[in-house]
Amino acid sequence: MTTMTSSENARPHAGPERFKPALDAGERPMLEGWLDFHREKLAEKCAGLTDAQLREASVPPSPLTLLGLVRHLAEVERFWFREVLTGAELPDLYATEEDPDGDFAVSGSDTWAGTEAVWRAETAAARESAAAFGLDDLSRGLGRSGKPFSLRWIYTHMIEEYAQHNGHADLLRERVDGVTG
Repeated sequence: MTTMTSSENARPHAGPERFKPALDAGERPMLEGWLDFHREKLAEKCAGLTDAQLREASVPPSPLTLLGLVRHLAEVERFWFREVLTGAELPDLYATEEDPDGDFAVSGSDTWAGTEAVWRAETAAARESAAAFGLDDLSRGLGRSGKPFSLRWIYTHMIEEYAQHNGHADLLRERVDGVTG
């Protein structure tokens, strides 16, 4: 995990103290820091909720849940860092041909403990995969466009992906129990 800055960059909020990435880091530590920041922001949005609350589709008619977001981002980590970047051929974690959005579909048996373990394992594998590449190195696998991606592009895209879904998580969390921030 990327080292975060001193407490001078801490922002007050309701919950555990959180930090932003360093203000003066080099490019790669900056990208890694912002991605880690967003990863932990998602975990923070899920903290303190029961499994039932995490499975709650709190903005009807959308079936989107906090647990579904975490499952989705585990799939996204796996896809971009392991399948595209390294060229590994891996099965989807949750999606199937019959249900391509299966990562978002949660059942009464899905738990935070199990989902978090898979997501944390995928983020650890993503860090390990990325460590073998430079920012300008191109992926061994190809995207849907049939072209490779630089690690820099993948980092930037992942920051965007987490930022978008953390916005969803903000709304879902507020609707579940009123917590904001």
